[in-house]
Amino acid sequence: QVQLVESGGGSVQAGGSLRLSCAASGYTHNRNCMGWFRQAPGKEREGVAAIDTAVGVTIYADSLVGRFNISRDNAKNMLYLQMNSLKPEDTAMYYCAAKVGTYCPTPVLSRAADFPYWGRGTQVTVSS
Repeated sequence: QVQLVESGGGSVQAGGSLRLSCAASGYTHNRNCMGWFRQAPGKEREGVAAIDTAVGVTIYADSLVGRFNISRDNAKNMLYLQMNSLKPEDTAMYYCAAKVGTYCPTPVLSRAADFPYWGRGTQVTVSS
């Protein structure tokens, strides 16, 4: 079974940076689609970024391009989300998600339901 554990959340000032990590285990395929999603109180869950772990192709939410960077270290089974120039509206619970044995379809960020594996989340709070 795939297990995902997020870490790295916390409280930061607007304009600051934070790096989230997701430790993954239980994968049986070299190629997987892994992503970050977030959900703030009173808001719907939204896709942040996704990556094809085999080739490193990435997909970002339009509003986050240039500020957030998703990456992976396959040797360590780690997924990362580097968040820069953080804004109060970035405040949310951030979740790591994965679907195994596949690439990331173009609309992946709008189809969270397609991800069968999820971490418990890590809270990010950005103050003004």
